[in-house]
Amino acid sequence: MSLTCLNQLLHLLADGQFHSGTALGQHLNMSRAAVWKQLKGVEALGVKLHRVRGRGYRIAGGLDLLDVEAIQRQLPLLDPTFNVQLHMSLPSTNQTLMQRQQQQSIHGEVVLAEVQTSGRGRLGRQWQSPFGQNIALSLGWQFSGGAAALEGLSLAVGLALTQALADLGVQQVQVKWPNDLLVDGKKLAGILLEMRGDTTGPCHVVIGIGLNVHLTHDDAIDQPWASLTQLGYRLSRNDIVAHILLRLSQHLHRFVQYGFSALRDEWQRQHYYQDQKVQLLLPGKSVEGICRGVNLAGALIMEHDGVVKAYSGGEISLRPMEV
Repeated sequence: MSLTCLNQLLHLLADGQFHSGTALGQHLNMSRAAVWKQLKGVEALGVKLHRVRGRGYRIAGGLDLLDVEAIQRQLPLLDPTFNVQLHMSLPSTNQTLMQRQQQQSIHGEVVLAEVQTSGRGRLGRQWQSPFGQNIALSLGWQFSGGAAALEGLSLAVGLALTQALADLGVQQVQVKWPNDLLVDGKKLAGILLEMRGDTTGPCHVVIGIGLNVHLTHDDAIDQPWASLTQLGYRLSRNDIVAHILLRLSQHLHRFVQYGFSALRDEWQRQHYYQDQKVQLLLPGKSVEGICRGVNLAGALIMEHDGVVKAYSGGEISLRPMEV
């Protein structure tokens, strides 16, 4: 199947209007039989086609397709220059960059996918990303100080996302330690960082971002969630991606120069659980107390019976106190 033809067909159908097989064939310079085969390819991506005899085919509601040129037009000259690549379907944008890193530098490489079939979240959870509904984005970045220089990186990325959305008028988004964006306690976005390289020297990090944009229902999601469309925002995914990349560039350069400590106060002003009663789920046990934010390294600070302690690490989950 020609990816170019499939992409052209999706753009023709993106307006949500009916298009006859004959008209589609004329636009694509192919036979009706070839158009039908391409339409099967559209359905294979998880896109629902509406067929009416005598009128043709349409995608109800249309599609907000990603467009690399539309994204690049909004990006000034960045250092490094972001190389944005768009795929119709991938198992995982993070996995794609991690594999690419084995052969070349991925510093400034951006991978987008219209649909992710095996997207991953933190602690091995699945991230749902149906065709054309969300943003599945991964960015490669090189760091020179090893694992120790990455403390608080996921928090810096979360802050960049909240500010990118604020640039577009979305104001009520808050951060949850260590890698989620919430609206009224519902998950709007998640972040997954994966590192490869020297733990004490140069290393590459893949910054994976999943953001719910147009999603209106998904029975497979097992936690409270929100999307920008649900919240009343009708935003172009291309505009969102461009603003995310701009804010990531700013915050990553600031993070490299000053570390998370320079961003801590801003992060805490956006913190959903600041000074709230919470439960911290650790391997084999849980801790209840008051969340006092994070320290200068990005570790979570908990107060329990007057004792303040910092927590960091991978297998930790933060929850509101059960009433």
